Amino acid sequence: MEPEVRVLRLAGGFGRARCLLAAASWLPCVALGLSLGSELLLTALPAHHCGSDPARAPSTCLPLSYPESVPHAGSDGARPCSRGWYYAQSAADLLRSPVTQRNLLCEDGWKVPLEQVDHLLGWLLGCVLLGPGCDWFGRRAVFVGSLVLATGLGVGEALVASFPALLTLRLLRGGALAGASLALYVARLELCDPPNRLAFSMGAGLFSVVGTMLLPGLALLAQDWQLLQGLSALATGLLLLFWGFPAVFPESPCWLLATGQPARARRILWHFAKANGVDPEDSTEEGSSLAMGNGPASEKRDLGARGRRKGIIPSLVPHCVPRSTELDMLCAGHPQPRHHSVLELRHTHVTWRNALILGFSSLISEGIRASFLHSLFPSEPSFYWPYFLAAGLEAVATVFLLLTADLWGRRSVLLLSTLVLGLASLLLLAGTQYLPSWTVLFLSVLGLLASQTVSALSSLFSAEVFPTVIRGAGLGLVLGAGFLGQAATPLTKMHGRHGFFLQHVLFASFALLALLCVLLLPESRGRTLPQSLQDADRLCHSPLLRGRPRQDLLPLLPASLPGAGIQLVQEG
Repeated sequence: MEPEVRVLRLAGGFGRARCLLAAASWLPCVALGLSLGSELLLTALPAHHCGSDPARAPSTCLPLSYPESVPHAGSDGARPCSRGWYYAQSAADLLRSPVTQRNLLCEDGWKVPLEQVDHLLGWLLGCVLLGPGCDWFGRRAVFVGSLVLATGLGVGEALVASFPALLTLRLLRGGALAGASLALYVARLELCDPPNRLAFSMGAGLFSVVGTMLLPGLALLAQDWQLLQGLSALATGLLLLFWGFPAVFPESPCWLLATGQPARARRILWHFAKANGVDPEDSTEEGSSLAMGNGPASEKRDLGARGRRKGIIPSLVPHCVPRSTELDMLCAGHPQPRHHSVLELRHTHVTWRNALILGFSSLISEGIRASFLHSLFPSEPSFYWPYFLAAGLEAVATVFLLLTADLWGRRSVLLLSTLVLGLASLLLLAGTQYLPSWTVLFLSVLGLLASQTVSALSSLFSAEVFPTVIRGAGLGLVLGAGFLGQAATPLTKMHGRHGFFLQHVLFASFALLALLCVLLLPESRGRTLPQSLQDADRLCHSPLLRGRPRQDLLPLLPASLPGAGIQLVQEG
């Protein structure tokens, strides 16, 4: 057993203190879910027509009442609405949105997908850039710093006047919110022990869905997008007010121990031990087995070897506490923190492959989701149907993972979900025109559910297989790949959806390729989190179906000579 694991057990294990902290980390997910889902609401297109013909049916860029002498006609005959646009009803209960305020229609309609791509690009850059910050500066530092930036940028976004400034602020705020979400995810995972990691991770996902579903209600109350953005900034400010205190959001002791900062970890672990009603200096029962002088000789030798590798000086141990426990030895560790870069994945044998596979799965699951929505709603639907359907299926996928990922294993559920995702996409691609409407509906909903499952499980899987020293950067790359897949849909809208069919074909083909790659992943269910790159490389591929281990038979040797077989094995 690793010394870090024994130290956490000495501090009371996953007791009352760590359980309450992990559960308290669910509440910020509501505010983060509000911010992540706001882009669809702000860019929703309301029913509209040109002001020159109020009785005309909603939408068109070429009203019949336009005079032929109107200049600046496009090559397709579309002419600008010179008398202003009339919006018959609000979209998503917002009487004023960036679309209606700046008339982002017709010749200016390309700015709407540009704003969507800009928002997703901000989240992508935040995951990629602030993920390594979690590994260098700590989970708490990135979380608090990101909340400060998100609050200030949210206030500026609510007061912005120009469209370029809005794009800049949304890009920066998306990056800040991504950093806060990533740091919170990693810190929560490192607080939990193996049997509780899935439950608390999926609980956070359900709270994020709650925030997504509350957003239209806030829009109904605010009815103005700038007021809505102000409420969002207020929510992040309240998070900073409560979760900015170390008692509510302490630094991850797992990260502190892995990076050689045991003196800081000791204070947090002592607090956990006292909150759990455990005396860390009591050497009775479990504590006696962790004491340096009370363990077996093999454990002493192993602990001494690990202490020499960590640079522990025995003479410094008494400066921590009078008793010579394993926590005290870690307290006298290396005086300088040891940080690692995600570029060190190049020197690993297995971890880089796991990162590539999980990032590929996340990219496909997020990118193909728009194809299922298009099959489900061929025409432009109202805002509410796809919004609440996606949120509801995300909740269903979370509950499905909660029931199966520990029972069947991470890799088996990911393999099953990827298989369903690929089959549903291929059937819709080949037979949409020939299948009954109920079949298309069933395959589209099933594909959406599978994509949500693959996305959520890829994030959890990657956080469990990446080592603690680069967990933030590794998870940031996987999440960034998912946001890159989401950005493919607004890009096709900028070209009038001409490449939508090609996008569907591409992601469906990738889904079949990902199905083969998932078989190469290790199983992380029930395992302790790897601390170093060497620990992560030991998570090798294991058989999908466990059975009796096969014995090596030697058919060339006669059965009457068993000793010859033993001698051959020993010599070989």
